[in-house]
Amino acid sequence: MQVPLYIIAQLLGSVLASSTLALMFDVSPTAYFGTVPVGSSGQSLVAEIIITFLLMFVISAVSTDDRALGEFTGIAVGMTIMLNVFVAGSISGASMNPARSIGPALIKHVYKGLWIYIVGPIIGAIAGAFVYNFLRSTDKPLS
Repeated sequence: MQVPLYIIAQLLGSVLASSTLALMFDVSPTAYFGTVPVGSSGQSLVAEIIITFLLMFVISAVSTDDRALGEFTGIAVGMTIMLNVFVAGSISGASMNPARSIGPALIKHVYKGLWIYIVGPIIGAIAGAFVYNFLRSTDKPLS
């Protein structure tokens, strides 16, 4: 029951933030502050899947593993986001979160490639969590 509420909260937050940004800076109708694919749709989709996979894998590792140092959680996640933006920013815009792309698209009515930013992060996040749980469930001791 929590997941739908989190999704609604993320989408509402994105729409409200995008509306606020558009009002505060009097953004022209042609200006767009969302994400659109710079590369091909295929390149952008693969980039979104990979970077969201990495982000979810790191988040899972630092938030659920007893061996992870809690003080460094923010640094690990922040560095992963920074790396993802450096790697995929010029290809897909490095959204990593469907709400991050849906809010600006709804406010500015720019839907080019929006499906990429919905499908890619969902596949990447599910795969990242699955792979982390699979690797963590192995009975082999760390050496």
